[in-house]
Amino acid sequence: MNALPYRHTKIVFTIGPATNSVQMLSDLFSSGVDVCRFNMAHADHDWTREAILNIRAASENVGRKVALMMDVKGPEIRTGPLDEPFELERDQQFDFFLEREREPVRTGICGVRVNYPSLANDVTEGDTILVDSGLIRLRVDKVTETHIRCTVRIGGTLGSRRHINLPGVHVNLPALTAKDREDIEIGIENEIDFFALSFVRSPDDLDILRRFIEERGSKAKIIAKIEDQSAISNLEDIVKASDGLMVARGDLGIEIPFETLPLVQRRAVRTCQRLGKPVIVATHMLESMITNPLPTRAEVTDIANAVFEQADCVMLSGETTVGKYPVECVEVMNRIIDSVEAQSDRRSNDTFALKSPKALMLKSAMYLSDELPNSVIMVFTRSGYLARTLSALRPRKSPIFAFTDMPDVFQNLLMYWGVEPFQMDFANDPEDTVQEAFAQLKSRGWVESRSHVVVVSNVLAGNRVVDTIQYRSIP
Repeated sequence: MNALPYRHTKIVFTIGPATNSVQMLSDLFSSGVDVCRFNMAHADHDWTREAILNIRAASENVGRKVALMMDVKGPEIRTGPLDEPFELERDQQFDFFLEREREPVRTGICGVRVNYPSLANDVTEGDTILVDSGLIRLRVDKVTETHIRCTVRIGGTLGSRRHINLPGVHVNLPALTAKDREDIEIGIENEIDFFALSFVRSPDDLDILRRFIEERGSKAKIIAKIEDQSAISNLEDIVKASDGLMVARGDLGIEIPFETLPLVQRRAVRTCQRLGKPVIVATHMLESMITNPLPTRAEVTDIANAVFEQADCVMLSGETTVGKYPVECVEVMNRIIDSVEAQSDRRSNDTFALKSPKALMLKSAMYLSDELPNSVIMVFTRSGYLARTLSALRPRKSPIFAFTDMPDVFQNLLMYWGVEPFQMDFANDPEDTVQEAFAQLKSRGWVESRSHVVVVSNVLAGNRVVDTIQYRSIP
């Protein structure tokens, strides 16, 4: 198969009803997506198993694999079920009932139950409650053991099972719900590569998930989603405890003042780069293309800004789950990324602290490659460390071609900025392995004869294995 044009920034898409067919997935893979996300807030287990089978069939069709990421729903607060919606008006009083079986009230002071009976322990008089992505805003007037009485500040139509946000309020919900644990079991059973945990508030939330998957023998990596003020306050520690970060701008933009969202995004990206962790910029990137074949100019600029910031990934959500133009969305992202990456004066990442001689060696390999015209970096790795570190350093010009004989490492590296992974067996003779890698790059159109290559690997010197940088030329 011929290679797609080289792209440093990776594309995550979310699978849904609009894309869960072998043909559509084949089209998406051919268009260049790198990671497939499952949103478990909307997926049941039978559907998830079927989708994974379709993904693997599509990969066989086009000869291109993608990484699998399961987005775990996490704890959330929702209103109860309604047969008919409420029409809430400004200054109207409204109750949220805390009893589990309480029916909606439609006369006098109206109300609906919530799925979190301990809400009374978390909110106080004067707090704000946002419903349905912040479209409805209420102020807390009184808190009792049975209900929370509010005044409507911004009205609207309140439908069934609407999501509730509590900006600035620390909520004492568990990191993993019973549903999350069942979903994760399905993910482990089907060899999911990444688990993204929603509503991470502290490193402890990630530790709970990590213990859960490790006890079950999974090597999956953990992505922390930052979605509220607690996550921002603990950002540094959360990044350190995770394997990567997702800037989930949907709920985050509700939980914090919207004008601060670009600042938080930039801080999150820079924190990840300083600590050498991948970062995904997500939500509403091409929202208008759910129904329209072309993006808005603001959306083009939004994606371009994420590429200028050198985020590892940009993500599609509703655009590819229920949208009319999923393949077109990927093509639009590709065009924007290619345009920005071709024109921008890329900078290497000098904020990433290198603490080992091996890491400093990799920095030297990057500098050598950046000084050579039309050069590439080739690494051979069984843990993924060499490729991940080079990705974090952000070479200014050079692609990073990572060869591994470990399937889980190959899948993991699909998410990293600038890395194009290859899975192949390593020969007993290191030179045979290098020549086979050269042949694969040439056959796929990634390099040409006499291209400059900086090779990072280890070789046997006597009875010791030593790390090396080699300058080579494609034969």
